[in-house]
Amino acid sequence: MTDQGEESNSSDDENSTKSSTEEGSSPASEEEWAKLTGDSRAFDPGFKGPVVNRSCTDVLCCIVFILFIIAYIILGLIAWVHGDPRRVAYPTDSKGHFCGQKGTPNENKSILFYFNLFSCTSPSVLISLQCPTTQICVSKCPEKFLTYMEMQFPYSKDRRYLKYYSQFCKSPIVHPAKSLSQIVMDDDCPTAIFPSKPFLQRCFPDFSTKNGTLTVGNRTMFEDGNGRTRNAMELRAAAKNINKVLDAKTIGMKVFEDYATTWYWILMGLLIAMLLSWLFLLLLRFTAGFLFWVFVLGVIGIIGYGIWHCYHEYRNLQEQPNAHLSVYDLGIQTDIKMYFQLRQTWLAFMVMLCILEVLVILMLIFLRNRIRIAIALLKEGSKAIAYVPSTLIYPVLTFIFLSICICYWAVTAVYLATSGVPIYKIVTPAGKCKYENKTCDPEIFSTTAIAKACPGAQCNFAFYGGNSLYHQYITTFQIFNLFVFLWLINFVIALGQCALAGAFASYYWAFQKPDDIPPYPLFTAFGRAIRYHTGSLAFGSLILALIQMFRITLEYLDRRLKDNQNNVSKFLQHCLKCCFWCLEKVVKFLNRNAYVMIALYGKNFCRSARDAFNLLIRNVLKVAVMDKVTDFVLVLGKILVSGCIGVLAFLLFTERISIIIEGPTSLNYYWVPLLTVVIGSYVIAHGFFSVYAMCIDTIFICFLEDLERNDGSAERPYYMNHSLLKIMKVQSTQTEKQ
Repeated sequence: MTDQGEESNSSDDENSTKSSTEEGSSPASEEEWAKLTGDSRAFDPGFKGPVVNRSCTDVLCCIVFILFIIAYIILGLIAWVHGDPRRVAYPTDSKGHFCGQKGTPNENKSILFYFNLFSCTSPSVLISLQCPTTQICVSKCPEKFLTYMEMQFPYSKDRRYLKYYSQFCKSPIVHPAKSLSQIVMDDDCPTAIFPSKPFLQRCFPDFSTKNGTLTVGNRTMFEDGNGRTRNAMELRAAAKNINKVLDAKTIGMKVFEDYATTWYWILMGLLIAMLLSWLFLLLLRFTAGFLFWVFVLGVIGIIGYGIWHCYHEYRNLQEQPNAHLSVYDLGIQTDIKMYFQLRQTWLAFMVMLCILEVLVILMLIFLRNRIRIAIALLKEGSKAIAYVPSTLIYPVLTFIFLSICICYWAVTAVYLATSGVPIYKIVTPAGKCKYENKTCDPEIFSTTAIAKACPGAQCNFAFYGGNSLYHQYITTFQIFNLFVFLWLINFVIALGQCALAGAFASYYWAFQKPDDIPPYPLFTAFGRAIRYHTGSLAFGSLILALIQMFRITLEYLDRRLKDNQNNVSKFLQHCLKCCFWCLEKVVKFLNRNAYVMIALYGKNFCRSARDAFNLLIRNVLKVAVMDKVTDFVLVLGKILVSGCIGVLAFLLFTERISIIIEGPTSLNYYWVPLLTVVIGSYVIAHGFFSVYAMCIDTIFICFLEDLERNDGSAERPYYMNHSLLKIMKVQSTQTEKQ
């Protein structure tokens, strides 16, 4: 091996000892091993795979984790008792009654109607039922313009106006005896109704455009019932973006139709993606090196073309006036194209590309052996998966566990949000009443002094809550629900990584492959992880969940304080976000390698993380190269799978291959099933290649352990594959016989 030759030429004893350790020569004693490698674990010359005799690790964290799960289950049961998901499914009127619920007076009135939409400021207010106007349940939305005053005049001749208008009042009216001022004061009926459409079980204005002008019910001007003439722009300002929401409903219906037409084609495409992922993993065993070198040569060629293009532009600008000016002379310009008219710009680009080209070539020259090791590991990973095919089924189990966690969290969150009794608060259109946001009783509010002190005030339903200890801590329970959810999600992923690491480690440390591979390696590794290392997996997951929880808190504070921040606080907050994002990535990387060590030696999380970190630091160059090569090949595989399926889906849904196969012909948006197939294919490929990535990580850790533990002699032979032996140039009589 190149490293061995370079280090053996040195006369320094320390370098000689380091070389011996790096190439796998075993120290004379356990103390010397620990001193040289910084590894506190006992050196076992007879190590032949994952330790069988184990003890439970991180028991305290395991107990805490179990207690949290028990508390989580209890919280779900309590929320189930107090919550009512109907409060999410059905809109609620000003009195807290559900619209459209069976067995109630509003059973046939499933749509919510707002008396005065002009008092509402935004759609978010409408959806959250906080609009300061009376809300009632109706069977259908208004279909025409009509004010209370207009209804009074034709009443004596045509009672149909009264009957039509009466259905939008709190209670049916026999004759319009009250004046407009009395109606407004008593809040029995709306002053005017407008053509509306139901959406989200609520009546929203029927906006449309006519010759580029916004209209409501084909009108641009209309009466608001209070003697004022309004236009459609004013109504849109009161309920902005409502027309877009209604358009979204139409688009949603068309999308649903496309899904109904193409669902079997989508399933077929996803099935082909799964088969293609299997095939790609099989072919990767033979084409990993080819794919890598094609990519490298392509990068070199693209950079070379960029250098030539920059030189060409630099030469063409030689005769242009003002092309000799510098960026400093030009100053700050909003038109970026002006900078590309300077020779200095193209010269700078050319120099940067030349430096990048030289770095890539030097990296290939000096790291060629490391790259060969990484490619060999990719091929070895394919062999491992071929010998342990049950690992490709494990993503399905992980998907089931994650689905259970997500569903439980969502259901618990809904029940917590809908716990309690209806709470009513005082709202006024102007918002100037001193009793604003105070709780009230809608049954007696009209007779109280508050109604007289604040003209136009309403006692409307606000939310569900209560004064009990449980209701006072609803927000805390929601935070607990989110935290345990993150903990469980990370635990499920950690369990999968540890189980897969144990299975692939059993493959690597089998001396004669596949004869020495133990039966059911994945099942054995999974049971071992659950039985002995639940605490360690929970410990690693807890660290990650705390970081993610802090990131969510930062994001929440950023949104709440977005309008009240100065530049310094924004800068600090962005720095914190960036730091914790990086910290999360580092912790995920360290956790993965710690789980491999746990699967191998059965030690606790901290000791396994330390041993994995020390091992990787001692081989940092190999780690960097292997990680980048592996990432590229796996990303390439995902792109190839989703890209191939995407091209086939595009040809099918656009009827480009109708001669070969007849696809759907009546699609509203062909990109809807196309994107579904592409994204679904990528997710499926990601599930398969996540197993492959864990396989590579495990084999790499075992590979480094093998180098440090063994020397290729008859007493301590290497367990690595022949291809790795050849690349490492380890000459041994024992390995040559193998």
